Amino acid sequence: MDIRATGSRSAFLAAAAALFLSQTAIAGAETVRVMISGGFSAALRDLAPAYQQQTGDTLEIISGPSMGTTAQAIPNRLGRGEQADVVIMVGYALDGLIKAGTVAADSRVDLARSPIAMAVRAGAPKPDISTVDRFKQALLNARSIAYSDSASGVYIQNEMFAKLGIADAVRAKSAMIPATPVGEVVARGDAEIGFQQLSELRPVHGIDIVGVIPAEVQKITVFAGGVVANAQHGASARALLAFLASPAAAPGIAKTGLEPIPHR
Repeated sequence: MDIRATGSRSAFLAAAAALFLSQTAIAGAETVRVMISGGFSAALRDLAPAYQQQTGDTLEIISGPSMGTTAQAIPNRLGRGEQADVVIMVGYALDGLIKAGTVAADSRVDLARSPIAMAVRAGAPKPDISTVDRFKQALLNARSIAYSDSASGVYIQNEMFAKLGIADAVRAKSAMIPATPVGEVVARGDAEIGFQQLSELRPVHGIDIVGVIPAEVQKITVFAGGVVANAQHGASARALLAFLASPAAAPGIAKTGLEPIPHR
């Protein structure tokens, strides 16, 4: 069965929306633990006060990458027994947790789409990336290139460079950055250019965002949420995801550089 089947998702959202409307009676004053990767973090932090005011619940937010070998990575945290009620992360990484039985299959909700963007240190010249050829030349000209160890960086290292035909030319000057916002590396001057989801670059001080990379080599990441199978506050977890997928949350999501995914 397709764990993302439309019928199952619609049924979940309908049930969760009902929970959301009556959440105070069901789950008042609970502490909901949310493990979240960087791409959706700014949106959640922006929306959390309104959610907490409406419900009386408190959101305890634990940050970590969607994948990778670091101890902070969400699958590794859950694998060693750290408790969480909700996870919000890259969609295909969430699917892995669902297949492993760590996250409830009927709880998956797509929340937002995010493009990859390029950043330079604040005040530095911005390369022209308006076409694929100019983007390729900017990469060849750069002294150093940084990207994350999550979805965008894995794509850049394993696929994008090869698509552009420059994998060998840029390998020695490129670095995958584990568990640290790439924007911070660029802001320190440790890399001339950096790549990450637009929503992850926007909150970082000390950088200028050049723009999203050309559509021909772009890869859109879907961020999704799910309820952990052994959640201590399952009803509140579902109510939170219903809120994040609701029209009321869409403006807050959009202003962080994400594209909200509408649900019917």
